Amino acid sequence: MITLTLLHPIKSTPIQSWKFENESVIRIGRATDNNVVLYSAVVSRHHVELRRAGLQWKIINLGTNGTYLKGSPITQVTAEDGVIFSLARSGPQIQIHLSKYQSKISSDFQKLESEMRLPDPDTDTVTAEDVTLPIPLPQTSLEPEVAKKGYPS
Repeated sequence: MITLTLLHPIKSTPIQSWKFENESVIRIGRATDNNVVLYSAVVSRHHVELRRAGLQWKIINLGTNGTYLKGSPITQVTAEDGVIFSLARSGPQIQIHLSKYQSKISSDFQKLESEMRLPDPDTDTVTAEDVTLPIPLPQTSLEPEVAKKGYPS
């Protein structure tokens, strides 16, 4: 589940929230065909798209006035739990909340992805032995999480 919260422009307090359970794409903009409709002169008709990519969410700018994260313009970034982005430099601010379970899986996935480095053909020498060696997998298990939730194993 992902929750989007529109923040007050001065106080940064929640004004409105939207929850999405099963969507793989969430669109934000001025046009009424968006999942989240925001009426602001600086917001494009189709300004931002949030797209599920495996276990993560991507924030993708579509707007003419840009999408900003921590004051810097973005084209596409991976969303993290609690991140706040702005539609246009001084436009509406939206905070993303990922479910705790999804946030944990996403961080584990990022860690695993960074630990698994494929050889660079320009700088690494790959031998026949490298190709035949087994790839070590992390020794993790979902059994403790399953047990906590009370699901049968």
